[in-house]
Amino acid sequence: MPEVRRGQAGSVPAPPRVALYLQDKHPIRDGIRYAQHAEARGFEAVWQAESRLVREATVPMAAYASHTREIRIGSGVVNTWTRNVGLLAATFVTLDDLAPGRIMLGLGAWWDPLARKVGINRTSPLQCMRETVEASRRLFTLDEVSYQGQFVQLDGVRIDVVHGDSSPRDIPIYIGATGPKMLELAGEIADGVLLNYMVSPKYNDDALERIETGAKRAGRRAEDIDRPQLVVCSVDRDRKKALDAARILLTQYLGQQPHIMKASGVAQSLIDKINEIVAWPATHEEIVRASAFVPDDIVQMVSASGTPEECRAKVAEYIAHGATCPVLYPLGDDVELMIDTFAAAAVRP
Repeated sequence: MPEVRRGQAGSVPAPPRVALYLQDKHPIRDGIRYAQHAEARGFEAVWQAESRLVREATVPMAAYASHTREIRIGSGVVNTWTRNVGLLAATFVTLDDLAPGRIMLGLGAWWDPLARKVGINRTSPLQCMRETVEASRRLFTLDEVSYQGQFVQLDGVRIDVVHGDSSPRDIPIYIGATGPKMLELAGEIADGVLLNYMVSPKYNDDALERIETGAKRAGRRAEDIDRPQLVVCSVDRDRKKALDAARILLTQYLGQQPHIMKASGVAQSLIDKINEIVAWPATHEEIVRASAFVPDDIVQMVSASGTPEECRAKVAEYIAHGATCPVLYPLGDDVELMIDTFAAAAVRP
């Protein structure tokens, strides 16, 4: 591993690979600036979330791509239900036109009750994911594609580029997976798996076994499957301020996506307590009120929160448990501090 940058406190080294994750906490124009700073500090990628009905992913992805030169841009993640696969593939080919060779398609199965509330019945999410990955990959060749599945039907469809680049596109496909069956599917068919956040490092041990099971099913090696991992990272020289910022997000996930919390072994009694106050949608006041029940040890179990040294040490745990590239979600007000905390030793001028 590279050594810590001169001037950084602590002895835990920066990881050899590191990426930035942006959701909806910051205005998109600030996100552009953070992507540029991350690129200058040696980050390999910036991933844009699309988890709730708050910020669509591909518009900010285009903004980041148009204001950077080398950093890769990924969706972390778009769901398989709300975009026809033809439009999905055309969108990512368009992004590749803007940033050739730098675009990554991250796909997820979405979640209830949100999907149900907008009229989507998530039947057979594994089959839907399989079909979406297979059809998208074939469409990225820019050849004519026919595909008849339960969820995806294509009859002689192609991304019919007339005036631009009509060559095949190298757009790797990552599956955002938390549950065991989706992890196995990712190991079987995806270029990589985007491991979830708000899980403990030990959660990864079982996740890696599931990925390996799927990989073997397809005659693949688990080590050849990229495993970036989302990591909530709340860095502040004021330790309490850092923990409180992460506590708010953790409380929201306890209330709205408890399956993620269960995967990390969070006590059902705490999940139930939070669910008495927080549902979807929830007000900021409800989340703050419920956060009072979330202890510090739970915050630090499932996130990298605290001082810069504490955060580097926690991220090192995720890497030790199989993550290939931490994808850091900055919660603190000083995003540049977080980026600098994890900057690669050999940065670009």
